[in-house]
Amino acid sequence: MDVRQMKIKAAELALSYVENGMRLGIGTGSTAEEFVRLLAEKVADGFKVQGVPTSERTARLCLELGVPLMSLDELPELDLTIDGADELDRHLTLIKGGGGALLREKIVAAASSRVIVIADETKLVEMLGAYPLPIEINGFGGVATRISIEKAAAKLGLSGTIGLRMSGDDLFMTDGGHYILDASFGRIPDAVALSQALHAIPGVVEHGLFIGMASLAVVAGSDGARVIEPVA
Repeated sequence: MDVRQMKIKAAELALSYVENGMRLGIGTGSTAEEFVRLLAEKVADGFKVQGVPTSERTARLCLELGVPLMSLDELPELDLTIDGADELDRHLTLIKGGGGALLREKIVAAASSRVIVIADETKLVEMLGAYPLPIEINGFGGVATRISIEKAAAKLGLSGTIGLRMSGDDLFMTDGGHYILDASFGRIPDAVALSQALHAIPGVVEHGLFIGMASLAVVAGSDGARVIEPVA
């Protein structure tokens, strides 16, 4: 079973948690896109759902496949969000934002009664940090913000390259008009402390650490998909 097949298996199991008539947050990324394709098949057969996308990319795919959408302002309280992750640990603390949608993903997750993370087994780690942490920043004073992040990280014993994300020859820009710094710390022993330190920096809009937001995870490997609940 290749990685894409694992993603499909995770998406299939996650879809079983979606009930007819739900107000559903729909995530961003390659695994979330497999979920959208499966959801669209059910919608075509008469399944009712009201979706809120976490990115313009997800919105385009949903509209293309016929999944009905509304804005979060129209549906400010959601029953469930299904989204992927770039890394997750046994506490279901996540690194997200590889697709550049971390701010909207976090807003939608916070508006949801439950959040189910879908991933292939390569994303499950003992300690977060091998995947670079996305940090969304305001365009004004970007260098000053990066220096503040480096200083805050150093106080926590973290080091590594922190660089602006590119899209070809241009700076990557989020749907909200911000830039992203990718921080290659290698390991993040204390996600809570890092989260608090980043939130204290004025130029930081949001970061890709999702702490205490996931209700459960559906992780697929070569032997199929399984459900993981957070370890206290």
